[in-house]
Amino acid sequence: MKEGKLFVFSAPSGSGKTTLVRHLLQQQLPLGFSISATSRAPRGTEENGKDYYFLGEKEFKQKIQDNAFVEYEEVYSGTFYGTLHSELERLWGEGKHVLFDIDVKGGLNIKDQYPNQTLSVFVESPSLYELEKRLRERGTESEDKIQQRLDKSASELTFSQDFDVILVNDNLEEAKQEVVRLVRQFLHS
Repeated sequence: MKEGKLFVFSAPSGSGKTTLVRHLLQQQLPLGFSISATSRAPRGTEENGKDYYFLGEKEFKQKIQDNAFVEYEEVYSGTFYGTLHSELERLWGEGKHVLFDIDVKGGLNIKDQYPNQTLSVFVESPSLYELEKRLRERGTESEDKIQQRLDKSASELTFSQDFDVILVNDNLEEAKQEVVRLVRQFLHS
């Protein structure tokens, strides 16, 4: 496959998008997960080349200079995330359509570059209260990081209308069924 379809899932942290993306990958669908590059350090048991491509800040900036990214963002001060061109080529070369779990601005950048072959889905939690609750239940981040993510969430919500679909994740089982339906429908369009 020279170029396939692209499925962009974006959301504020804690909305459940990663859970939905993992669910899609367990289905019998011709999807491959786009591994993002980041300049941040690995968390917990994250592995290079599996969860992210972990690059130092200097290496990340060099790849920006080399136009190696389809899209990239400085999501937090000094912390970059992006999608390498080589990642799309890898998955299309395997005959798979590309599934993204990325930042809101990165998702919209991909949609802008590949408008006809991209389905963009914005996953929303039922409320900011629920979002905060989910972030705290993770137990993976400091209070400062939680506040930083909550502040960013309010900003990200303003972009939801720019996505093809807004999916409110208030019932996980229903949301899982809906994402499978959406992906199947777009694959056959």
